[in-house]
Amino acid sequence: MKNIITSEIANLPTRFGKFKVKAYKDECQEHLAIMSEDFFDLENPYVRIHSECLTGDTMGSLKCDCSNQLDLALKLISKNGGLVVYHRQEGRNIGLVNKINAYKLQDEGYDTIEANLKLGFKEDERDYSAVAFILKDLKLSKIQLITNNPSKIDFVEELGIEITQRIPAVTSINKYNKDYIETKKEEMGHLF
Repeated sequence: MKNIITSEIANLPTRFGKFKVKAYKDECQEHLAIMSEDFFDLENPYVRIHSECLTGDTMGSLKCDCSNQLDLALKLISKNGGLVVYHRQEGRNIGLVNKINAYKLQDEGYDTIEANLKLGFKEDERDYSAVAFILKDLKLSKIQLITNNPSKIDFVEELGIEITQRIPAVTSINKYNKDYIETKKEEMGHLF
């Protein structure tokens, strides 16, 4: 990854607890490392790679489980120590406009994968090179990964980072996200 600009580390008190934050800017987007106060003292921190979801993370959308997964991770790292990498690639990196267009297709009966494909995208367009830079910058060699996504497990292992434990990011299912979660499980191999 070339031309990544980083910020200094600053304090960020939140409703989940006190954290340290560091921002990273690549050619296209800005990403955030949200660390527990004791992060640099930990040998095997909890880590979540959280892909941006404006509708879920900021507006509490019930169409997905993103906000619930982010809340779960922030609570866990506040209590036990660790890191959330906030990966700014909205809608599996199709962008907000296309994500809303995908929502419209989902309203018409398409599942989350079919909607992306109908719009001319792959089921998942994310590029994790900025995340690789962040994990290397923070000198991680072994972690406890908070995820349901097998692609994220493979990505971390390909970096040579040891995953000592996978922590499921299982949250509540409702009538609006039931089909979405089922599609992630059945079609994308997510581990619940």
